[in-house]
Amino acid sequence: MKYLANEMGRICLLAAGIGMAGAFAGPARAQEDLPSREEMWRVIQAQQKEIDALKAAQAGTEKRVVVTEEKVEATGAVVAQQMEKSDASPAGWWNNTSIGGYGEVHYNGGRKDEIDAHRFVLFVEHQFTDDIRFFSEVEVEHALAGEGKKGAVELEQAFLEFDLTGKQKAQTGVFLLPVGILNETHEPPTFYGVERNNVEVNIIPTTWWEGGAQMLGELGGGFSYNAALHSGLDVATAGANAFRPRNGRQNASEAPANDPAMTARLRWNGMPGVELSVSGQYQNDITQNATDVDAYLVETHADIRRGPWGLRALYARWDIDGAAAKALGRDEQYGWYAEPSYRFAVSLGEIGVFARYSQWDNTAGDRRDSKFEQTQLGVNFWPHADVVLKADYQFDDAPASTSEDDRLNLGVGFQF
Repeated sequence: MKYLANEMGRICLLAAGIGMAGAFAGPARAQEDLPSREEMWRVIQAQQKEIDALKAAQAGTEKRVVVTEEKVEATGAVVAQQMEKSDASPAGWWNNTSIGGYGEVHYNGGRKDEIDAHRFVLFVEHQFTDDIRFFSEVEVEHALAGEGKKGAVELEQAFLEFDLTGKQKAQTGVFLLPVGILNETHEPPTFYGVERNNVEVNIIPTTWWEGGAQMLGELGGGFSYNAALHSGLDVATAGANAFRPRNGRQNASEAPANDPAMTARLRWNGMPGVELSVSGQYQNDITQNATDVDAYLVETHADIRRGPWGLRALYARWDIDGAAAKALGRDEQYGWYAEPSYRFAVSLGEIGVFARYSQWDNTAGDRRDSKFEQTQLGVNFWPHADVVLKADYQFDDAPASTSEDDRLNLGVGFQF
């Protein structure tokens, strides 16, 4: 195009020059200098040929540009089709699978005076479809497991979850029971203190999982529910651990299923940072048809975090029928604790300080001195939201039949 414009300019200059020559030269000289009509015609024809050639070249260039654009568009369409085919094709299972875990290592002073790799846990989750998923949790306790070792390898969770509606789900397999604060959520960065509190350990008893099925979902207004049918306790009827719920956990390990248990929970989260909950369990016979002993568990708690302030408070109680349980004083077992806390940011992360007062009694029915009391003061430091360093000091007030163990506890924990 630029060349064509230059040629047109040359023609115009030629015409202007001819006109100016005619204006300033005399008539006779003009007649002598001007080219003949035949010469002018040949010049114009030559210029026209150049113009036509330039136009043809320009048209060819434009055509090639159009062809190139069409090819680019065609290539883009093919790429888009291939991407659509790739999206539609089955993805590898690993794209729908995720892993996680947590762990903690403790130092306990006092009479214990030991360091323990208390637990390491791996989670594996898999999404089969938008409505079907799988959850699992495998734990190693106390570092070593096997004959003569102090540790254990445990399958704490392995269940399928099905979406029934937008707000209702069903689960079946091995799952953690919906009771208490720590039983379902007990990763080290989520709670205060090196060890889990003794009320939820000795009364509920955390960590507690069974095999069965449950329904869960939202009811509106901040309310949600769980309703589970699962394997029950199988407690001993004689000896030091007779009728103690913690020692009757079957954990879905070839568990006798003569008498299943039912657990239900109603929870309210209608205000940010506030959870109020009540749960209950009933089992027709916690000895699995040995002596036909009914058992009832009731638990209620508040878990509140408003700004830097926090408060956890929990009460749990077992009522166990039967003459044998009553004769041992195990027909009534209860515990409660209150735990205020304050958490604030520092340059390296966050610090939380807490105090906890606990009472529990696994032999309350005999009316003798069997109540444990414990006061703890401690601090958590989170250099990262999923990493925590802990320290606390506990003051024990134990029954006369046992000895007190005031001590320092230190711990480190993580989750991912």
